Amino acid sequence: MKRRRFIGQGLTGIAVAAAGPMTALAGSRQAENAPIKAKKIVYRTLGRTGLKLPVVSMGVMNADNPELVKVALDAGIVLLDTAFVYQRGKNEEMIGQAIKGRPRDSYIIATKVPCFNANPQRENPLENVQTAAILQMLDISLKRLGLEYVDILHLKEPASRADVLRPSMLKALETAKKDGKIRFIGISAHSNEPEVIRAAVEGRIYDVVLTPYNFQMDKREDLKGAIAEAAAAGLGVIAMKTQAGAYWDKERTKPINMKAALKWALMNPNIHTAIPGMASFDQLAEDLSVMENLELSDQERRDLIAPGELAGLFCQQCGSCLAQCPNSLPIPDLMRSYMYAYGYRNLGAAHDLIGSLDLPGEICDRCEVCLVRCAKDFDIPARVQDILRLRALPRDLLGL
Repeated sequence: MKRRRFIGQGLTGIAVAAAGPMTALAGSRQAENAPIKAKKIVYRTLGRTGLKLPVVSMGVMNADNPELVKVALDAGIVLLDTAFVYQRGKNEEMIGQAIKGRPRDSYIIATKVPCFNANPQRENPLENVQTAAILQMLDISLKRLGLEYVDILHLKEPASRADVLRPSMLKALETAKKDGKIRFIGISAHSNEPEVIRAAVEGRIYDVVLTPYNFQMDKREDLKGAIAEAAAAGLGVIAMKTQAGAYWDKERTKPINMKAALKWALMNPNIHTAIPGMASFDQLAEDLSVMENLELSDQERRDLIAPGELAGLFCQQCGSCLAQCPNSLPIPDLMRSYMYAYGYRNLGAAHDLIGSLDLPGEICDRCEVCLVRCAKDFDIPARVQDILRLRALPRDLLGL
């Protein structure tokens, strides 16, 4: 699609998001005139780490305001979750500003470094190169954060048992821990979660697992079982994607009940804490209020039922679509990009994820009719063509 046409049409409902991830902050209360404090804090222990954390922690991926992080810490939040790749490093730098001068034992920092996953189309780097790359990324993260160590380092997005147990990965993580640059080792799963989680238990060096877990995954008994096994083995379990994309529709006219969604995840005692994304003071206040009563009301349960025929924005990354696509497109990743753009209004994350994929120059050009059928009834071809319009624009033209 030509640039002029792309700009004219826009990505429906998120054109304003080109200003940056903090667009959601507009119209919300300001920290200085509306202090936020948790009325009640519910704690759980993060497995064998011994870390006693509020069940509500802070996902910082979509935030770029250090004042919001400061208010969150003052309000009772302890764990801040970020990653090497978030906002191309600016997220870690922003957190570094927010925690500067605070007692080191007053907060817990978790960050992530990318995993070198197996790719049959591409030769993997040598093992020693992988190890060195992970340690180098960790050093960059520590510099951005202004810290000598992080509390938890997650291996980001391993896709299989082999990835979790790859010797180069384990060597890097063990070296970082031995050198005192990390306290605990974790994995952050985005797909094939049961296998990845069970591999973390098998690996024995992992202390924490971070996994998607929300009400739209209620039928995923395999995932619930793996989470229970991890908790029983002493691993700390952190839930992400608890808000399931935040909206039922791409136009953002039908928001998901955020409190109900977070409660649903926390009703599982094997979930030790959750990291809902917070990009505004209002979101922070709402998430903290969940701890006042973790039980779902009848109305809240009804609110978690999809209205009408809407399929929502959250892709469960089940992978059932992959074998159906003759072009072998990474459809689950594209659906995740779609959620980042329309649910989170984070065009930067969507653009970066698309850019990281090994996509052909022309998409779906050989298919007159798409035969891919989604387990959640997503209109796959429409969503793929919609989100791939981002490829027509360089990142700086999005205002990012």
